[in-house]
Amino acid sequence: MLTGSHIRNSHCDKATEKKQPVNNSKYHKLKNMETMLDNPAWWALNSYHASFALGSDLAKRYRPGVLPFAACRSATQNCMDKLDPLITTGESFYLIGDLPPLSPIWVMELELPCAQLIGPKEITVPEDIPMYLLGEADKDEMYELINSMQPGYYNRDTRLLGEYYGIRQDGRLVSMAGERMRLSATSGDSPGSGRYSELSAICTHPQYTGRQYAQRLIARLCRMQLESGITPFLHVAKSNTRAIRLYEHLGFTHRREISFSRIRKV
Repeated sequence: MLTGSHIRNSHCDKATEKKQPVNNSKYHKLKNMETMLDNPAWWALNSYHASFALGSDLAKRYRPGVLPFAACRSATQNCMDKLDPLITTGESFYLIGDLPPLSPIWVMELELPCAQLIGPKEITVPEDIPMYLLGEADKDEMYELINSMQPGYYNRDTRLLGEYYGIRQDGRLVSMAGERMRLSATSGDSPGSGRYSELSAICTHPQYTGRQYAQRLIARLCRMQLESGITPFLHVAKSNTRAIRLYEHLGFTHRREISFSRIRKV
């Protein structure tokens, strides 16, 4: 796992040693990565996905119908209170990472412990089958496919957050993968500014598993991101050991454990 640790040279002459500045660019790139990926929805809503955001400088959510995710700037009661006017009574949503204190208006419905994985710097899986960029005409099929296996995390307009690719067999969509949270350390869009894109909705219909469709789709997305100077990452339930083995085989590495907490307003 990358860290922002600073190692001092113990062989320096203490009489002439000068303190090294900690604001060098390498240090800050690592620090920004650590900060952003610990609170990915917050950083996405304040960078790439600002146009999908509702809220304030303390708490934000994705627009209803786009993604059932919200985020607090920090895990404090004050930030959590700012979510109250953004969430309707009876609505459920997800917070990622450290959970703020919950007042009686919030009920914890589910905690899903996940592994957060960072993508490889290169990927060797071939793209030797047809893969299609999915769009408006495919949105109902996309929604039905992903929610038949991973319900609750994908809405019909989630596809607007990034690019999604699919594989068709016999005229039906049988496998797909795409980009969900996209985040940047700065407001700029230049390579090296600390840009990350989460792979998500990776699924294959049970009748078509074993054909390495997911590997091909992941390879397409990773290459597309890496060529643009973007680091891919993803989240996977810790209980999904089969998927974790696949991602490790493709070169993904563990960064940390992080929970997705589903909360309902009562």
